[in-house]
Amino acid sequence: MASQVAEVRELGVQIVIVIGGGNIFRGLAGSQQGIERATGDYMGMLATIINSLALQDALEKLGIPTRVQSAIAMAQVAESFIRRRAVRHLEKGRVVIFAGGTGNPYFSTDTAAALRATEIGAEVILKATKVDGIYDSDPKKNPQAKRFAEITYADALQRQLKVMDATAFALCQDNQMPIIVFDLFKPHNLRRVVMGDKVGTRVIA
Repeated sequence: MASQVAEVRELGVQIVIVIGGGNIFRGLAGSQQGIERATGDYMGMLATIINSLALQDALEKLGIPTRVQSAIAMAQVAESFIRRRAVRHLEKGRVVIFAGGTGNPYFSTDTAAALRATEIGAEVILKATKVDGIYDSDPKKNPQAKRFAEITYADALQRQLKVMDATAFALCQDNQMPIIVFDLFKPHNLRRVVMGDKVGTRVIA
């Protein structure tokens, strides 16, 4: 991931990253095991901070100046999220990682990405996944599944396609924030998306 971010930064692109924590802990999964939902969500937010510090370390080993801003105050390891400061970091060529989700339970990392992208005036949300776009059905279960090159918010909602959770998707739709869903695990794919190649699926108004 760090090497792909490095490729894009070399193009002079300003990059903000919102990272999840599902590899460590998911709040919803915890609540299904008996943990109180809000507590589980806070645990999930802490997991995103662990991943953010790991990515920061990997990026800085590649010589890329990076700042982690957390929605949960944690002064010893990360700055608190301040929009104007984040924008200033970008102007100075730093990669900014937003950790801790929105800082509130019941909101997903998708919602944090949509919120932060809107706040800082991003051009597009690049949703990096393990799948090469949005399909009309699960491509792992249906070999005949059709991938969309482009789809509107309304069509995606009508088809109940799991692009993002409803809150995040509504925020993107209201602010006409384009989303590109692509496979991060193919080498150089992030650079290809940024360069305008037809990679993944684009969600537009």
